[in-house]
Amino acid sequence: MDRRTFSASLLSLPLAAQPPARVKAAFLGLAHSHAFDKARLVQAHPRYTLAGAWEPDAGVRKTYAKLPAFPWLEKQAILDDPSITAVFIQSEVKTHGPLALEAVRSGKHVHIEKPPSETLAEFREIVETARAGNLRLQTGYMWRFNPAVAKAIEAARSGWLGEVYHIHARMNTIVGAHRRPEWNLFSAGQMYEQGAHLTDIIVRILGKPAKITSFLRHDGAFNDTLKDNTAAVFEYPKAFAVLVSSVLQPNAGRHRALEIFGSKGNAVVRPIEPPTLEIDLTAAAGPYKQGWQKVALPSYERYVGDIDELAAALLDGKPMSVTLDQELDIQETLLRASLMLD
Repeated sequence: MDRRTFSASLLSLPLAAQPPARVKAAFLGLAHSHAFDKARLVQAHPRYTLAGAWEPDAGVRKTYAKLPAFPWLEKQAILDDPSITAVFIQSEVKTHGPLALEAVRSGKHVHIEKPPSETLAEFREIVETARAGNLRLQTGYMWRFNPAVAKAIEAARSGWLGEVYHIHARMNTIVGAHRRPEWNLFSAGQMYEQGAHLTDIIVRILGKPAKITSFLRHDGAFNDTLKDNTAAVFEYPKAFAVLVSSVLQPNAGRHRALEIFGSKGNAVVRPIEPPTLEIDLTAAAGPYKQGWQKVALPSYERYVGDIDELAAALLDGKPMSVTLDQELDIQETLLRASLMLD
């Protein structure tokens, strides 16, 4: 077989025989509490090549010795490398926005850890730069691919619950004295830090609220100003939602919940992790029967869905599940609830 015939035979191989396409990705910052697991998953993912990471803190870098070695890179080297097409921003919260803006200005697709920015003006610039450059932008709200949450949102948005008139969402945790200064870097404290996850869910169901009333309280027995016991009421023309988020509850994980009530039934996720979903309907709708039922759910690991979605968007052209306009609405609502709107 001559060289020309051999080359032609390679081109005629079935698609399965071709090397799989991969996204070359890097991390800008690894100090966030979600960073280690995301780095681990990206490194092991069949659709990514982890080019390396920038992390200025030597102490943080030491914690990554547990993973298979990957290069430590300079930030500008990542931004200037055209072969690195996607970046994961997992830095400390105060640098999420500035790093994301640098990344999209450099033409990178971005996964940005939550909360994505402390000002609406900065986040709007991130979104519009991504839009102008046809770049994918994904915010790391960790329950977007939780199957119980996703199915509850689907039931609400599909009309299977009837007209949604109330949502109650609760995400508490416990934070010791040594971590409270980190939570207190922003005036809204827990509302901004973890209330963000619940804001994401509520806005994707009901949209931007007409009115928000926030309760940002300091009730813990600590000599600081951290807003550690927070709530917000989101009002709509025919519905309202209550968001509750505190850092004062021991064993909080098992009590995190999402409850959606409609004129034809309700969907209750409790606990959120491990995912558990109950649906109770006045009449059969969608895939659900009339009456109460516990919904069977697929296996779930945090962050896997986000990482899969970004790869599918970049390699297969699939649309993102949350649009840029929705990302803006979520961010505006979060900042309004946090009394941080610029």
